[in-house]
Formats: sequence, structure tokens, C-alpha cells
Amino acid sequence: MEKNLYEVAELLGGTILGDGSAKVNGLASIDSAKKGDLIFAVNPYLDAAKNSAATAVIVPLDTVDFPKPAIKVSDPRAAFAKLLEMFTPKLNIPVEISPKAHIGQNVTLGKNVTIMPLAVVDDGATIADGAIIYPHVYIGQHVKIGEGTTIYSNVTVREFCTVGKRCVIHSSTVIGSDGFGFTTANGIHTKVPQVGNVVVEDDVEIGAHVGIDRAAMGSTVIGHGTKIDNLVHIAHNCKIGANCLIVAQTGISGSTIVGDNVTFGGQVGTVGHITIGGNSVYAARSGITKNMPENYFGSGFPVQTHSDWLKMQVALKKLPELLEKVHKLESELKELRKS
Repeated sequence: MEKNLYEVAELLGGTILGDGSAKVNGLASIDSAKKGDLIFAVNPYLDAAKNSAATAVIVPLDTVDFPKPAIKVSDPRAAFAKLLEMFTPKLNIPVEISPKAHIGQNVTLGKNVTIMPLAVVDDGATIADGAIIYPHVYIGQHVKIGEGTTIYSNVTVREFCTVGKRCVIHSSTVIGSDGFGFTTANGIHTKVPQVGNVVVEDDVEIGAHVGIDRAAMGSTVIGHGTKIDNLVHIAHNCKIGANCLIVAQTGISGSTIVGDNVTFGGQVGTVGHITIGGNSVYAARSGITKNMPENYFGSGFPVQTHSDWLKMQVALKKLPELLEKVHKLESELKELRKS
């Protein structure tokens, strides 16, 4: 696909800087760009973009005197994401129910549903209009899948769980596995039945190899618009708010309540039965061991304010020097006592 910058700028609502007739036929990163490519750049990468082989660059609004043809927009990253959909070749996915798929009894299928070979849709399930079910997916009994949702290969959505509209669930994720509930007596662990479900609300995206456990009773809930990275575990009876970001290898223990707009960096861990206030950010490898307020920026284990954690890291670097001084002072004090 080839377009000139005038056409691209019109699509993005941007302003041309330089030669608007320059033609681009692909998108690339700064490092891999070649002639004909369009890239985006923000500080501190604008100099690298100037020196790249790209034909044109999407830049911030305050950019002046740029040496390459450019399009100025308020958010270059978001603009570039919009273009990725236009320049990426579309997959050829026939809208059909494959004869090689298994469709159980009393299954309700909406309009324009795609179910690929070797998928299993069990008894009583409901799949709404425009949903796409890839090969080797298991949709359990009485599961509900919302309109326009895509479920990739090897996903399991177990019995009685609900997935909302326009969700994306990536390969090998399990929704509705049993919660980790056991009683222990005389050294023997006995399973507590997990009879609840999982409710995934609208516009949620869930990465690959994610485990979301069904509630012991009631529902484990993933709020609308939340995005979950690969290799995340969310335990039984958790309530995750709307528009959260949960990065890879995070583990959220059972019955934890998370407010709206919370970001968990990679490998964050929580204890169970706590409430984490909304509009908060927790840096990678934070350990959350107690109830947390709203509007919090936390780091470290146990979690503390990010500013306190930074001060501690600075102090730790000085620890060897401090120990050396203490040993020296102890020696001097010992000599003084002798004299």
C-alpha cells in the first residue's frame, strides 16, 4: 500500500512539516527503517529518527525544523498504532462453522460466527454475533461469549463463565480453572469445591498463558477495558476494576479487590483479602501486603512509596562505605578504651 503524506495526515488529523507529496509504503521502527518507510519518534529518540533511513516521521506537535518530511500530531505513538491497522494485511478468515468443529446440544450461535476446525463448543453455550473461535478452543457448558470477541487457539473457557463483547483472549489461557482452595486436617489436604464462575466484562484483552480462577462462590470479575499481559495469575474471588493494566508474571491472590485504573508492573505480587485503591501504579516486583489507598505510586517489598524506595536504593549503594567507616570507628574506640 502506497500513500503520500497528505493522505496519511488527513487520516490522522495531523499537520504536514516539509514535503507532503513524499510517498510511503510501509511502517517500521527507527532501527529497522528503510527508504519508503514511515516511522514515529518522540523525545529522546528524535535525533535517531533524523538520522534513520526512513522517508518520513510522525512527530510531536511542538517539533520544528525537522530535516525529513513529517506529520505533526498530539500523540505520535497512538497515531502510529492507528496506521498499523491500515498497513497490516488482513487475515483471510472465512465466516463459517467448520464441519470439523464439535457443537454440543442446545448451543446458541449468533450471526456471522466463525468456529474453526477442532474447536469444541459444549452443551448449552451461547456465542454471540461476529465472534471468532480458533482451532483447539474449548468452550465449556453454559458459557456465554459476547459479540465480536476473538478467542485464539488452545484457550479453555470453562463451564458457566462469561466473556463480554469485543474481548481478545490469546493462546493457551484458561478462564475458570478451579480456585486453589483446600482444608487441612491431620496433614491431609481436602479440596473445597469451587462452584462460582469468572465474569470477563467488555473490551478486555487477555494475553497468552494466563490463569484466571473461578470463584469458590459468586464470581471472579475482570472489569471492562482491562488489559492483561502474558503469564499472569488472578486467583479466585478477585475483583479487578475497569481499565487496569496488569503486566507479565503478576500474581494477584484470592479475594483481592482492585480499583479502577490500576497499573501493576511485571512480577508484582499481592497477599489475599486486601483492597487496592484505584488510579494507582505499582512498579515491577512490588510486594503488596496490606490494604492500599487510591492515587498511590508504590515500589519495593514490602511496598512503600516510590520516592521512599528510591531513597533506600541510594542509601543501599552507600552501605559498604558506611560499614567500613563503622569498623574503623569501632577499632579507634577500642584503642581509646585501652589507653
